[in-house]
Amino acid sequence: MIETMGLLGKKLGMTQIFAENGECIPVTVVQTSSCVVTAKRTPEKDGYSAIQLGFGDKPIHLVDRASAGFFKKAGVTPKRRLHELRLPKEEVEKLSVGQELKASDVFTDGVPVDVQGISKGRGFQGVMKRHGMSGTKASHGVHEYFRHGGSIGCRLTPGRVFKGKHMPGHMGNVKKTVQNLELISIVEEDNCVLIRGSIPGANNSDVLVRQSQKLKTYRGKGSGEEQVRSKNPLKASKAAGSR
Repeated sequence: MIETMGLLGKKLGMTQIFAENGECIPVTVVQTSSCVVTAKRTPEKDGYSAIQLGFGDKPIHLVDRASAGFFKKAGVTPKRRLHELRLPKEEVEKLSVGQELKASDVFTDGVPVDVQGISKGRGFQGVMKRHGMSGTKASHGVHEYFRHGGSIGCRLTPGRVFKGKHMPGHMGNVKKTVQNLELISIVEEDNCVLIRGSIPGANNSDVLVRQSQKLKTYRGKGSGEEQVRSKNPLKASKAAGSR
């Protein structure tokens, strides 16, 4: 069971920043403003401990009466999206209903995060784009089979197509999670976070940014102290081959 704190946000797009050492870092900008606690779940009442987050304002005329009463009781404006986060009981007790959470309250610079979103929808696609198949050779005698997937099964045995067979179909528009991304920095005046690399979803789509479930510190490729290279070319070649 994942029990890490996080925030709902909106993916604004990608840009780049420069580190102090001159490195050009591609980052995704996620806006986490107007993220409030709308409800709390306790083991005594609900059987588990969690908080419910609301994100994005919703016009009052688009809210039904039951939802309007729920938001009024919580003391917050109507929210467009609600999401529950399982947390330990002691963490839930520190928060209160109606409290607005900022990125600086949950994250710090350089920590690893997991980002969840809905991937871009690609519609109905063939096997070459969907599964990376090579297709058929365009030699003499081949007619209208260049992008086909080929045979999909046997004859009498097993007499069916195995489940999970790579075939054409709907591509994208599914829930995806990218783990262990580095949170480069927090822009407090705009309540945005800058995350290294790309994350699922199109621009202006909702995402969930949580503290990493697996890592406590970010271990990026190439980070750390550089090893002292040996002046002996034979030893240097052996060290390179062992990597």
